[in-house]
Amino acid sequence: MQAARTVFVVRPARFGFNAETAVSNSFQQAHGHLGAELVQQQAHAEFEAAVATLRAQGVEVLVFEDTAEPPKPDAVFPNNWLTLHPDGRAVLYPMCTPNRRTERRPDILAALGSEFEVREVVDLSAYENLGQYLEGTGSIVFDHPNRVAYACLSPRTDAALFGQVADMLGYRTVAFRAHDAQGQAIYHTNVMMCVGPQFAVVCLESITDAAERAQVKAELGSTGHELVEISLGQVAQFAGNMLALQSGAGKALLVLSGQAQAALTQAQREQLQRHCQLVPLAIPTIETIGGGSARCMLGEVYLPRRQYSESAT
Repeated sequence: MQAARTVFVVRPARFGFNAETAVSNSFQQAHGHLGAELVQQQAHAEFEAAVATLRAQGVEVLVFEDTAEPPKPDAVFPNNWLTLHPDGRAVLYPMCTPNRRTERRPDILAALGSEFEVREVVDLSAYENLGQYLEGTGSIVFDHPNRVAYACLSPRTDAALFGQVADMLGYRTVAFRAHDAQGQAIYHTNVMMCVGPQFAVVCLESITDAAERAQVKAELGSTGHELVEISLGQVAQFAGNMLALQSGAGKALLVLSGQAQAALTQAQREQLQRHCQLVPLAIPTIETIGGGSARCMLGEVYLPRRQYSESAT
């Protein structure tokens, strides 16, 4: 199943500009004249409204609380440290910057395990000691039905570790390099690419090597995805940072930010709306200061749900 019906999110307690991650994330902007308290208040309000919007569309949203200490300015982006798979595996990922590593929360995983079956925890965090990083579904865009994993290589996405994880999970790999309009490596694959059930949003012009660009295009075409090509300018407005979900009733949804939706052309919106309903979230503070958008806020839950009747003895 490509589009999950359940996601988990983390309510931010100390959201703010992260100087450590800004080294490799050109999307981040310092908050300037805004004070830390106002930034946190705005991020909190945007988070609450986003959760309400998703729930109104029939998506099951599991909310976990960030802890105030130690400060975790990017805790609102939990998809980078944890993925949850249909076979019951939970994978913990190595994070590039030290101040993001405390986002890995055993208590969150334990809480998920009380409702879903976590049969194995694969902890890759030790690779941080080797300078090898792979930041969850920021680094990897999965095509689950076709067992293909895409990744643009960057300081946060190690090629060898990507191959190892994909092999462990049973996915073929498509690795490439992508750059923004200024020539800087795009820090996460999920800001320039989204794979849905029957469509794929991708910024092919960001893939600077012609052979790699052709490979990505051919792979998406061979798996039956209708391509929605976006520009580098649209990537800068987070038009690539989308996530396909479905409601409990099975309605196809595509979650994106309000800025991303506004950046799409009418033709692109119509193309996407043939496959799903667009669900925009108003998250300008989180996007601007955090440098991540709607997709980054959402961790998909594909774990099998516990059958409580079996243990009721």
